[in-house]
Amino acid sequence: MFFLFLSILLSVVLLLNFRLFPRYRVNTVQAIVFNYPVCFLTGFLLLPRNQPFSVDFSQTWTWLALGLGVGFIITFILSGLSTQRMGITATSLANNMSLVIPVCFSLFVFQTGGKTFDTLNYMGLILAVVAVGLSTYKKQEEQTVMAVGWNTLLPVAVFVLYGVTNTMINYMNIRYIPSTDKTLQVTLTMVLGAIIAGLVLLSSRLILDKEKIERQTFVAAITLGIPNFLSFYTLLLALSEFGGNGAFVYPLYNIGVILVAALSALLFFKEKLLVVNRIGLALAIVAIGLISWQELAQLMQ
Repeated sequence: MFFLFLSILLSVVLLLNFRLFPRYRVNTVQAIVFNYPVCFLTGFLLLPRNQPFSVDFSQTWTWLALGLGVGFIITFILSGLSTQRMGITATSLANNMSLVIPVCFSLFVFQTGGKTFDTLNYMGLILAVVAVGLSTYKKQEEQTVMAVGWNTLLPVAVFVLYGVTNTMINYMNIRYIPSTDKTLQVTLTMVLGAIIAGLVLLSSRLILDKEKIERQTFVAAITLGIPNFLSFYTLLLALSEFGGNGAFVYPLYNIGVILVAALSALLFFKEKLLVVNRIGLALAIVAIGLISWQELAQLMQ
């Protein structure tokens, strides 16, 4: 549970970074691109001395990891476009509700974790989806005009890509990370793919004169990159800790992030919650109990 709890806290730190970026006029796209070299350096410093980092292109998992890194960048970009054109509500719902994809794969395809879901667990899973929807709901401003055409597919793309990347992370954890000592190698390879994709994107924008490097971006990249890598790394460790059981880990992770983020927003930014949000947070706590009641019972023994 320690790694899962740590991953939740670090993920909330990421959200706090994004919340503060407008205040300090940070270019979010640049911060995302430059945060990945910081991620790589953070992971590289954590490598044991007897485990030098190398990229073996003869291994299947290397290409999968690099592809996942590209997927991270694409998902970030689509999330930004969806937020701008379809609103925060639709994008946030698409992001958080994507947990159903890795959960279903974990339950019915991978069948991992050594845990058989009972009626209470399934009730908790269904309740988790409802809780995510209610706790992230926001009223649209009256001036908001509903976008039409291809823009309506952006939240769908965010939903699919977040779900697919999380599913692939779970798959790689099961298939290619048999022990935790290999987690850093795989994670660094994923980050390397994100670095390549990000630099290609930023270079093209610089060449087309659509982007100028801003100094404050480099500071933001550090405050974003360190918790970004550590949150992802600890999530992989949490998956390993529970035998790759994404059906258990991902609902707790998503709901945990929502709960802690809501509390942080209230404490640091005085953000108010709608009644429907409070109901969602309450249901989230119940969902956590139902999903993990066996593990909680063992801890109480």
